[in-house]
Amino acid sequence: QNAVRRAPKRIVFAEGEEQAVIRAAYAFQELDLGRAILIGRDEEVARSMALAGIPEGANLEVINARTSQRTAIYAEHLYQRQQRFGYLHRDAQRLVNQDRNVFGACIVALGDADGMVTGVTRNYSTALEDVRKVVDATHGERIMGVSVVLSKGRTLFVSDTAVTEFPDAAQLAQIVVQSAALARQFGVEPRLALLSHSNFGNPTMERSEKIRGAVSILDHREDIDFEYEGEMNADVALNPEALKLYPFSRLSEPANVLVMPALHSASIATSLLTSVGGATVIGPMLTGIAYPIQIAPLGAAVSDIVTFAALAAFQAGAGKPD
Repeated sequence: QNAVRRAPKRIVFAEGEEQAVIRAAYAFQELDLGRAILIGRDEEVARSMALAGIPEGANLEVINARTSQRTAIYAEHLYQRQQRFGYLHRDAQRLVNQDRNVFGACIVALGDADGMVTGVTRNYSTALEDVRKVVDATHGERIMGVSVVLSKGRTLFVSDTAVTEFPDAAQLAQIVVQSAALARQFGVEPRLALLSHSNFGNPTMERSEKIRGAVSILDHREDIDFEYEGEMNADVALNPEALKLYPFSRLSEPANVLVMPALHSASIATSLLTSVGGATVIGPMLTGIAYPIQIAPLGAAVSDIVTFAALAAFQAGAGKPD
């Protein structure tokens, strides 16, 4: 938060008529994390602010797509991107007018705000689909989700927890590279484990082939400057005593970045850590996208929305988190 306060940013809160979102936007400003922009109809935002108990002098900026002088510019931007994918100009205009995720992403993409948070009223995949109509992946990267797990004095990064259902070997290798870079941006020297049910082929598993393939791809890259290993079970990756059973392992210590073999296993693992393990899970944080846009979980609490907004502001201030 200190890094965000040093360089406050303007963050769009796309679902600006929701009371939880309004409370989060107000808290974001009260914590001096930046300026909040609420997207919504003025009268509905004002009504929700009153119901949420927000002071009249809160000074929250509200933008209505139907009355904004920038709407036509945003519609043209969207049309230029989507015209070869079946969109007429009126389709682009309708989307910008009616879809707050599209409108908010246009605000960020055209430089009228620094970042955005959304997701409270739509599931993750739908919100991401909306955003991707406007925003591409960062050049040379893939869009993915990374969850940060805080438990018993240990910090773990878990990837991909949001986007790719069944990554192939090449996708897994790219997830590894981006996850390592992200860990370093947060000040953690990465030690990557590509997780599987098996440990180095025992027992033989059909889907372990793609994990071994990813390791082979990494082995042949000359730009890899971090520790990685796989395929391996989570116990071996995280338990130093279990790791000793494999003296050939390239991990000098237990892993602090876990790359999951599939989206469903990533989601189950992080949910169990929260519900049963008592861990604090932050995320999934969206990364690999060209602009600082974060998608909070459906129905997220006010504190979580503030966290995602702060992440977007952090990314905006540093290009990416550092």
